[in-house]
Amino acid sequence: MERNENNARPVAVITGATRGIGRSIAQAFIGQGYDIAFCYRSNDVEALSLMAEAESAGSRVVASRLDVSDESAVLGFFEKIEQQFGRLDVLVNNAGQTRDGLLVSMEKKDMDDVLATNVVGTLLFCREAVKLMLPARCGSIINLSSITATKANKGQTNYAASKGAVEALTRALAVEVGKKGIRVNAVAPGVIKTEMAGELLGNFEKQLKQRLLARTFGEPNDIAAAVLFLARPENHYITGQVLTVDGGITLG
Repeated sequence: MERNENNARPVAVITGATRGIGRSIAQAFIGQGYDIAFCYRSNDVEALSLMAEAESAGSRVVASRLDVSDESAVLGFFEKIEQQFGRLDVLVNNAGQTRDGLLVSMEKKDMDDVLATNVVGTLLFCREAVKLMLPARCGSIINLSSITATKANKGQTNYAASKGAVEALTRALAVEVGKKGIRVNAVAPGVIKTEMAGELLGNFEKQLKQRLLARTFGEPNDIAAAVLFLARPENHYITGQVLTVDGGITLG
């Protein structure tokens, strides 16, 4: 278990934590002895399951069902975190959504929804996390990007734009808060076997595997391991970076 200088349990916040990559990340922090706070959009059953898992491992938990782009809901969530824990060590901005389609026929709502969740939500959570981290002059923020930010597929202009923005804000915030002891990095997953990627894998599995140097698709635990690496205090010299975890697909 990692401890801070007061020998208190560290605290991690994870957005979109009830399934897929987010759940694996939450489980990884629970396994390292963190107390956790997480939010989710709709799946109460999975949220209760994750809460029970965390509590059985000895972690204290704060959980909220919310839209990450809803400022008032985000403020309320962080009020609960401050009341329960009084500190924050790690924020992982994992919540995201896709609305794929050719730009020429894309509805504005599909643009707004993706940008609201992937960009505005990330900005709001970063802002509130920094407020809790500043008193201790330490903390780690990890934003989830995607290889789509640099190697986009047809029909993903809105998603690629959102993840490009995530990488840009990661670098900008790293500059803004670096001298306050807060590190900001991003992880850019490739093709990971999750529910979100199911349709893509089903339609293009053979073609994708031919491009993978690793010859296999990634698992959510692969991304959780990268997030844990960036969060560890001993990696204090890494900030403003995007760690690509893609099995070599961008080189294939």
